[in-house]
Formats: sequence, C-alpha cells, structure tokens
Amino acid sequence: SPFRIFKHVLDEPVHVHWHEFYELAFVVSGEGTHVLNGRPYPLVRGLGFLLSPADFHAVVPHPGETVRLYNIIFTRQFLRDDLYALLFDAPCEFQHYFSEAEIASLAEACERLWTESHQPAFGSEFIVRGILERLLIDLARRCRSAAAAAAGAARPLPGHPAVGKAIRYIERHFRDPITLGDVAAYAGLSPGHFSESFRKAVGTTFRSFLQRLRLEFAASLLAATDLAVTEICFASGFNNVHHFEKAFKSRFRVSPSAYRKLQAAAPEHAAAAAPENVR
Repeated sequence: SPFRIFKHVLDEPVHVHWHEFYELAFVVSGEGTHVLNGRPYPLVRGLGFLLSPADFHAVVPHPGETVRLYNIIFTRQFLRDDLYALLFDAPCEFQHYFSEAEIASLAEACERLWTESHQPAFGSEFIVRGILERLLIDLARRCRSAAAAAAGAARPLPGHPAVGKAIRYIERHFRDPITLGDVAAYAGLSPGHFSESFRKAVGTTFRSFLQRLRLEFAASLLAATDLAVTEICFASGFNNVHHFEKAFKSRFRVSPSAYRKLQAAAPEHAAAAAPENVR
C-alpha cells in the first residue's frame, strides 16, 4: 500500500532504523528522546517529524513512560510532484514542537485519517490524500520558518534551476542505486548537459557529490549505532565493501572501524549515545 497509518504505544526503545518510505509522526503523550540522524532531541507531546529514506532515527521512552503517537507512512509516489517540489526545494529538518493549542487540531486530523483508512467509504482516498497534504504543509511551514529565522535565509539553489532540483533529489535518494542518467532525466536535461551544468554549479562532479552524501551517512551510522560495517556499507548505498572502505579512508583518513572507535571516545558522542539521560 502507498499509505498506512498506525497508532503506536511504546514503552520500550525502538532502536536505530531507517525506511525505504517516508514517515510522518505526531506524539500525543509520553516523554522520551528522539534520536534523529545521531542527534538526541526531547520527545514530548506535540512533537511532529517527517523522515525521508535518507534519515535514520530511534525512539527511546524515558523509564516508566509510555509514548503514544500517530505514525503515517507513505511512498514517494503518493505525493504529487508539485507538492514534493514545494516541500523539498530547500534544505530543512522536518521536526517541530507544536503548541498545546495546535495539538487538538492535529490529533483530530490524524484520527480522521485513521477512520478513513480503516473504515473506507465513498471518496475516502481523496480525504486521506487531502488530510495528509495539509499535515505535511503545516509541518513544513513551521520548520521552514524556524530554519529561516536561524540561518537568516535559506540556502540558495546553485546555478541552473534544474541543478537545484537535482540536488534536492539526490539528497533524498542517495541510498538508492541512482545514476547520472536517472538524475539528469529527473532534472529534464540531457546527461551531458546535466553533467557539465552540475560541475559548474556545485564545483564537483555528480559522482563525487553522490559519494560524499553516502559517506557522511555511513559516518553518522558508525557514530550512532553498533551496526556491522558491512551492513552500514550497503545501507549507505554502496554495493562493494572493499570500495566503501577505500572511499571512507580516503575521505576521513581512517578506516570505518577506527572512525567508530574515535567517535566512541569523544565526549559529545558519549552524550548522544545515552539518550535516556536527555531531558
């Protein structure tokens, strides 16, 4: 199914994981820690977040706490192209703490989604899509406003508009086996024109840019989890362990295993590795 909604009740940690789909969640009650891409954040009533396949996270209830949340998952194909472009045309971390006055409306919308999904009636598919789009836009508005306030302005798209469009696509699909031809087609350019435009705008080749994103994702997993290096290699978009280790050492000057040991010894990583202590 391209769309599903769940009501989760969690009193045990949900350890670090990632998905091949998009995940939208709203916390109704309970307290804990949300570890997003290796960084801990308070998990409390009113927290909303959207994850893409490029993100990984963990949900850790505080001892004795029960966390209740709506969890909505959907595929890229479930989003209209114009909405996808609107949501992801600028870098933004989709995580926001809604006010108490807003929570009742969000909960009502999620409950309507639940009802229309589990007791479908005439036109339910249109209601589901409409409510989901509203929830996504509401979250994106808050997050983009916060990002603009913090940064002063959003990062401008480089050079050719098609290159900016391509960058947003790569940033969310780098774990997939995408090729220059795939991204050029998505951007609406020929492979040769796209390759040259990308290099001029970004200052590096498509292949180097893609590999950098994969290596940074791998480094985050090494620091935040105890997953095997082989598993991290494939989870990051590489299909050859030897090539992954060689590329990783070239960028970070140490092997993946050595990088993990260095991160484990760093005080800031020790704090992130103990999310139950974060309030």
